[in-house]
Amino acid sequence: MKAHKITSAPVPMRNVGPLKIIGSEVNDEVIVPLATYESPLWPSVGRGARVTKLAGGIKATLIDERMSRSILLEAADAQEALMALNSLKSRLPELNEVVAGSSRFAKLIDMNSQVVANLIYLRLEFTTGDASGHNMVTNAADQLFPWILQQYPQLSYSSISANYCSDKKATAVNGILGRGKYVVTEVTIPRELCARRLSTTPEQVVELNIKKNLIGTMLAGGLRSANAHYANMLLAFYLATGQDAANIVEGSQGMVHAEVRSGDLYFSATLPNLIVGSVGNGKGLDFVEDNLRMIGCKEEREPGANARRLAIVCAATVLCGELSLLAAQTNPGELMQSHLKLER
Repeated sequence: MKAHKITSAPVPMRNVGPLKIIGSEVNDEVIVPLATYESPLWPSVGRGARVTKLAGGIKATLIDERMSRSILLEAADAQEALMALNSLKSRLPELNEVVAGSSRFAKLIDMNSQVVANLIYLRLEFTTGDASGHNMVTNAADQLFPWILQQYPQLSYSSISANYCSDKKATAVNGILGRGKYVVTEVTIPRELCARRLSTTPEQVVELNIKKNLIGTMLAGGLRSANAHYANMLLAFYLATGQDAANIVEGSQGMVHAEVRSGDLYFSATLPNLIVGSVGNGKGLDFVEDNLRMIGCKEEREPGANARRLAIVCAATVLCGELSLLAAQTNPGELMQSHLKLER
């Protein structure tokens, strides 16, 4: 079969910000590149960036980081599966010796499992340095398989991927066990700033978040998700920084929380499944490397620090877009007028 020539698909890209971020991992002002066909996204995120900067900045906390690959093993029956599984879970150091042969950066930190009939769904969880880790964890699992089958001849191979990972699918397990970087972003916006820059009040934003993001998503059958449009910012950020854009599926599963505190607006965006990396596949393009340098994610740091910074900047960008959109939707007609003005 003749190989088709590789071409490129241009996507409009623009820088927004700066975003002011506060925290132990990132304490900086950052210009953020966003690649999107939805042109109102740039001024919307930009408005969120200006307001949060005036409010003192976005506090960002990295809760956890891990990348998973689930494998599928078969036993003769459930009892045999349980015995082998319990034994495997007691041998983490030995498993890590095998993993070390597959990568300098992959480290097995945990295992979770489900047994269904005679089937073992084994979810292997790794840290992966500055890479998002898709290929790294699959390669590690591929190296582990022969070792497991040699140590446990009563088991047999079924699949290198068992969907309990769970990659690029909207599932509950990722939010519960974690997949990628888990980041919480928070800001407190004074009442006067809400009125002057967002044309709304803290009470209106809180009420809309409850009625739209929480109740509306519940009625729609949303899964571990309560947000207005995380996916918009994630896709634009992922395309600009060379990420696997399909991971916005699980990345967009996150929660917005808002409260009125002493008359001001406390606003938070939680993103449990940010799968991003500063090295690896997709990062060799010139514009991607330039963008990663602009964000400050190509520095000489300890392994994993650049990827953590990237995830935090991404999460702060999401908060800015969420804040701006929710504020706009508290006012009849504002959302559509901005789209008509910018897109028609």
